[in-house]
Amino acid sequence: MDKEFLKIIKSELDLIETTLKNYLDSQHPFINQVSEYIIFSGGKRIRPLLTVLSAKLFLSEDLDSNYLETIYRTSILFEYLHAATLLHDDVVDSAEFRRGRKAARNIWGNQATILVGDYLYAKALRLASLLENIKIMDVITQTTLLMSEGEVLQLLNLDNFFLTEAQYEEVIFRKTAVLISACCEVGAILGGADERECLLLKDFGKYLGLAFQIVDDLLDYLSEETGKDLGKDFKEGKVTLPVIYALKIASEEEKNTLLNLLKMPDTNKKDFETAKKIIEKNKGFTKSKERAKHYINLAKNCLKNLPNNLYKDLLIFISDYLLERKK
Repeated sequence: MDKEFLKIIKSELDLIETTLKNYLDSQHPFINQVSEYIIFSGGKRIRPLLTVLSAKLFLSEDLDSNYLETIYRTSILFEYLHAATLLHDDVVDSAEFRRGRKAARNIWGNQATILVGDYLYAKALRLASLLENIKIMDVITQTTLLMSEGEVLQLLNLDNFFLTEAQYEEVIFRKTAVLISACCEVGAILGGADERECLLLKDFGKYLGLAFQIVDDLLDYLSEETGKDLGKDFKEGKVTLPVIYALKIASEEEKNTLLNLLKMPDTNKKDFETAKKIIEKNKGFTKSKERAKHYINLAKNCLKNLPNNLYKDLLIFISDYLLERKK
């Protein structure tokens, strides 16, 4: 069954990739160059994929080809929104690398990177407006508003070494979960779902997004397959969920050591390994994985009363994949 699911997902991803290439059409070659650099740098396309699957969950198989094109065209606006936030994040974080390559800001500078990020935001809103659907436009504009708040919150918390779990989840809701939630909700609207079904898909995406970001923060410490600089969050002094959990039960000595390492402007591999050992000893990784699993279970519960078909099975399959992914 997994092979069959992977084959269908690959087919959907190929269509999404083609659509992305077809609609990235600025009249200015420089904008296209920077946009392509970030968009085609190895992203998983989870967001547009969720939009397509959420729509198809409610649609018949003999769908009009023009409407199918509309669904794929709408799905890619979420990739543009995501790419815009990555460009802006890299400037705010002074990032050196993104997905194993030089960050765009290191090639074209901060000003150009921010402006192209703004262009991608505008491009996404333009694609949304083509639908002439007030419900979808409302979801997209509300989402961009919350994402912008998330970027500001993240900046304000940059030197907050006593971030609480509630504050952390507020940031990751705006930073990651709200966009994934919107992908699923817009997909449901495109599929003609009723209000209750749209709300269930919205919640499904929210819980999935929270789990996705928690796993991402775990992988920053535990995986060398992420395509990004391992320990990037640690080097930037970011307090993520593994650190929050570890600080709760660490001894005073361990707590001080971990906080001092996070505050250091320059750290090395030995410092990173020391931090990892403290977090692991104090169950930071274990409890974070449990929290991510909790959100995945909540996400799957949202699907229980929705149509039983291939696309529901695919959404469950993706939920399990996101929890167990290694990169």
